[in-house]
Amino acid sequence: MNWQTLAATLFPTGHQITEQDCFLSGSAQVGTATVSVIGTTEHTPIGVEIALAQAKAVLQTVREHPGRAIVILVDTAGQRLRFRDEMLGINSTMAHLGKCLDLARRQGHVVVGLVYDQALSGGFITSGLMADDCYALPDSSIRVMGLPAMARITKVPLERLTELAKDNPVFAPGPANYWRMGGLTAIWEGDLAQQLAQAIADADPLDRRTALGAARGGRKMAQIVVQSVLQSKPASAVTLSELDRAGTT
Repeated sequence: MNWQTLAATLFPTGHQITEQDCFLSGSAQVGTATVSVIGTTEHTPIGVEIALAQAKAVLQTVREHPGRAIVILVDTAGQRLRFRDEMLGINSTMAHLGKCLDLARRQGHVVVGLVYDQALSGGFITSGLMADDCYALPDSSIRVMGLPAMARITKVPLERLTELAKDNPVFAPGPANYWRMGGLTAIWEGDLAQQLAQAIADADPLDRRTALGAARGGRKMAQIVVQSVLQSKPASAVTLSELDRAGTT
């Protein structure tokens, strides 16, 4: 689905989204409310320019529209793998984007992500996965690393990884596996406009991904490890941030 069709479906009462060099930005109507929209299209990799443009759009919303919800439309091939971007500090600019989204949340902005086409690697981690809740369309493609690349990095034979991926969602791509791991709150089908409005209404800044992954059988140990670490520390040493991330408050 191209972004124009998606926008018309998500925002049937109107939107003012524009595209410039594969970067999406603007505003849209969700019910009676106006939301800010940022995102990417054409599977574009996230380079320094787009990371900073997205961060600027988030900060502009925080500064000029207090409390306005932010919707992130995700279609990216990950971070741009160029020497120029590395020298310009792509790691820092992507971290800056993640921090801006965290700031928006702390200032009371609901942040909802939607993977509508492709979501890979760092481009997904610092966008959709930084949202309060992230959703996906059923035909979207989500993965951190393809199995052939994973085999090269880990030195585990591709055949073995392929076999593991049949039963373990950590090794397998696709929205269904990310739902099982808790990375996605839900996979949307049907009335997308209604589901977006409900997602904004239900958004919770509390990170529940490890708990969801445990309940859905996709991440069996993450929540156990988090609880064990928290329980092993004196109560005075456990920070509010740790409790939030653990999903215990």
